[in-house]
Amino acid sequence: MPGTKKLVIVESPTKMKSIAAYLGDGYEVLSSVGHIRDLIEPKNLPPELKKGALGRFSVDVDNGFEPYYVVSDAKKKTVSELKRALKNANELLLATDEDREGEAIAWHLLQVLQPKVPVKRMVFHEITKDAILAAKDNTRELDTALVDAQETRRILDRIYGYEISPVLWRKVGPGLSAGRVQSAATRLVVDREKERLAFVSAGYWDLLARLAASAAETDQAFDAKLVRLNGERIATGGDFDDSGALKPTVKAVTLDAAAAHALTTALQSPGVKLKVTKVTSKPYRRSPAAPFTTSTLQQEAARKLRFTARQTMSVAQSLYENGYITYMRTDSPSLGQQALTAARTQAAALYGAETVPDAPRAYKGKSKNAQEAHEAIRPSGDTFRTPASLASSLRGNDFKLYDLIWKRTVASQMKDATGSTASVTIAAGPTGTSEHASASGALAEFSASGTVITFRGFMLAYEESKDEERNASTDATESKLPPLEEGQSLALLDLEAKGHETTPAARYTEASLVKKLEELGIGRPSTFASIISTITERGYVTPRGQSLVPNWIAFSVVRLLEEFFGDLVEYDFTAEMEDDLDRIAGGEANRLDWLNSFYFGSDKHRGLRQVIDNLGEIDPRVINSVAISDDITLRIGKYGPYLEVNDPDAAADAPPRRVNIPPELAPDELTAAKARELIDAPVVTDRVIGVNPENGKEIVAKDGRFGPYVTELASAPTEPVIPVVASAAVETIDPATGEVTSSPAALAKPKRKPAVKKVAAADKPRTASIFKSMDLATVDLETALRLLALPRVVGLDPETGTEILAQNGKFGPYLKKGIDTRSLTSEDQIFDIDLPGAIELYAQPKYGARRASSALKEFEAPDPESGKAIKIKDGRFGAYVTDGVTNATIPKSEDIEEIDFDRAVQLLADKRAKGPAAPRKKAPAKKAAVKKPAVKKAPTAAAKAATAKKAAATRAANAAAKAALAGTPLPVKKAAVKKAAVKKPAVRKPAAKKTASSAADSAATTTIAP
Repeated sequence: MPGTKKLVIVESPTKMKSIAAYLGDGYEVLSSVGHIRDLIEPKNLPPELKKGALGRFSVDVDNGFEPYYVVSDAKKKTVSELKRALKNANELLLATDEDREGEAIAWHLLQVLQPKVPVKRMVFHEITKDAILAAKDNTRELDTALVDAQETRRILDRIYGYEISPVLWRKVGPGLSAGRVQSAATRLVVDREKERLAFVSAGYWDLLARLAASAAETDQAFDAKLVRLNGERIATGGDFDDSGALKPTVKAVTLDAAAAHALTTALQSPGVKLKVTKVTSKPYRRSPAAPFTTSTLQQEAARKLRFTARQTMSVAQSLYENGYITYMRTDSPSLGQQALTAARTQAAALYGAETVPDAPRAYKGKSKNAQEAHEAIRPSGDTFRTPASLASSLRGNDFKLYDLIWKRTVASQMKDATGSTASVTIAAGPTGTSEHASASGALAEFSASGTVITFRGFMLAYEESKDEERNASTDATESKLPPLEEGQSLALLDLEAKGHETTPAARYTEASLVKKLEELGIGRPSTFASIISTITERGYVTPRGQSLVPNWIAFSVVRLLEEFFGDLVEYDFTAEMEDDLDRIAGGEANRLDWLNSFYFGSDKHRGLRQVIDNLGEIDPRVINSVAISDDITLRIGKYGPYLEVNDPDAAADAPPRRVNIPPELAPDELTAAKARELIDAPVVTDRVIGVNPENGKEIVAKDGRFGPYVTELASAPTEPVIPVVASAAVETIDPATGEVTSSPAALAKPKRKPAVKKVAAADKPRTASIFKSMDLATVDLETALRLLALPRVVGLDPETGTEILAQNGKFGPYLKKGIDTRSLTSEDQIFDIDLPGAIELYAQPKYGARRASSALKEFEAPDPESGKAIKIKDGRFGAYVTDGVTNATIPKSEDIEEIDFDRAVQLLADKRAKGPAAPRKKAPAKKAAVKKPAVKKAPTAAAKAATAKKAAATRAANAAAKAALAGTPLPVKKAAVKKAAVKKPAVRKPAAKKTASSAADSAATTTIAP
């Protein structure tokens, strides 16, 4: 029987309380906490399905690409609670997010819950009372087209990853993965690094003049730049190509250092005059940026706030769920009428009615899927809350991002900024020449410009940031030129020749990569954050400051994909996939037809199955090699990249020489010259330091996989070692005296073959890592012996008499007294600390203020979010940044000394955005098997006789064995005390080597049928 309440299911628990309050008593609001089920891992399929079509992907590719979904263990409790609530409901409202994924979650809920009450789809874009009540009154049906698009994407990603990733495991390395979008993103980053590697810098010079109307009017001085010489334009950075040469279409003069300095000297001579030859003025107008979409929010938050894409989405999710902003996953920059009115009203109130245009501004987006083109990201409600009014309720990153969204939204409905830009041309030449020719006979022309903004308009609220462009000047900033007229003479206050070098294309930042992905149509804004997180976590890319630096393993992955899966990593092909998914979402394409075409092939392209079946031979050595020069090759090995060089003077069968690459060296820095420098560097490995005077063994310095260390070479024994077999003693009773004596079991048992001697721990060569403050090339014998002698005995604790040891450990240097330890602040303290110092250290609390002094680096400014001091410390898993609340590990590729305040803040912010680590799943406790009490049956007469006979045989065999060991027969006692048998693990022995006793035992335990 149906209940009396309506059940509303949302995605996030954060929304539940607010929505329940808005809806009132007639509704029960629960959360699905995201997806309740997903594709099962093939290894977890039922045994009978593993060998069928499902066994490879958990998708039946031979039967309509039918997926095999399961409710995860973590969601079984959630599903039970939802089913329980549904029993008491008279209607089900599915209020998941209105995008593909939200629609799919709603569909999965229907599939699992199987409701028998009316079902409606409830959607909203902001969590305000008006929006929730309006959504309740305007429900719709489930959009199966959106569900089809999401299911297609999920199945596509499963097949793509499970077909291609194993190829990467076999040919490149374990733990790698491929994906239709992540692989394209990785390729973008690698391609940019290849451009940088191939780039050849070009040098050019220019002249910068400081001018004024007269030498006395320095307060009206302005700067002008040399632009022409003898009528020809002076080359600038943008005129050069990546090979360091002028572009073929460019007609310009390149100044070198000599020419620039000669021209500077000539123009500073007394006979040279400067005159204004041209003055122009044109209107300046700049329009505001559109309201935020998911993509532009990620880009601007990265530029202005230094947020990662993941961090931006995490903070935006929190703001949305708490009712501060509208839905944060959208492709549309348009605003609804409510938002337009709110933005215009607020702009007029704060900045004046003259800053608001007569008609609202309309913005058009690039989204090709109208069903997902929601409103832009904006403050929620029909009246925007100003950041100032939320200063007490929003803190840290939440406040910063809300402030950014509010400013952008309000500014988008304000007037253009207007003004004028003045440009002036100045000619320089000797006195008396109508041409104003320079000393070299050439006319030198300088140019200057200034922009005066007379009406700031939207700039009163907000200005958009831009990514850095190489070799290009930025937009003119607001500046002012003094009043100038044609023919006016100017005074030269200063003239400087400046040298420049062209720079390669900048590495991608998260902001610029998101922008590029959006331009190419790869992925969708809601997936950009996860894309960047994936390629970083897989080790393809390492953030260095704001830049994304590819690792060498990414070069191998991209090379394999380009050579053997070319179509799948083509940017256009990947973008077409997104368009196809949009068409499925719009009901314009059939899901099954598209999956068949993708996997099995069509007239347009080969299917993935055909590509996999016809891969042919893939040579891992070729895939994992990069030619640096004719005789130097970079190899990407199991433990990282290294250089391999062929020595022409070496023997024919000699292996190539290998040289490690410093982990901090970026790929674009590994030029042929740098590789040669690494190869020619003096080798400090396997350097014999000296001989240990105590045992005559050589001490050697080595550079190993885990860092530099010293070791004591083991010497071979001079005499053969005869193994001694320790045999267990057997207790026997002397019948004459009754004394118990022991005799070796070896006397009574056949001799065994001598055991092979294992190397004892004492025989292993001693090794010790050198301290971070030491140099492997200069470690001397005395230092090496001190290292090998660790742990060092500092002294005895006067209270307990326990030794206090100083030693180095996995987590750094420390003192040890029994089981009580104390960390030392540096490795050098292992040798320096004395007994009073150790006692003083133990007198302090183990944790607390003492640890503050162990920071490797401290910053003066506090963390902008927590307000606490930021420090870099050395922990058990390496160096990390901490503000005392949040700890963020520093990537191994980054040098601690290069971590500045901004990078430290970013690392902490990234860590906060990720949230707390998921608790490790504990293995389910094995339940002890419940033994059912055996039903006792009354023994038959035959069974009793057999048991008695077996017991007598066992006693006789045991007595015979003991007598054999003692050499004298023992009297058999009729009334022996029965002892509980102790179960010993059975030792399996060869049948041919049974002793007499074992044979007797075996005979005694043989069952004889009555």
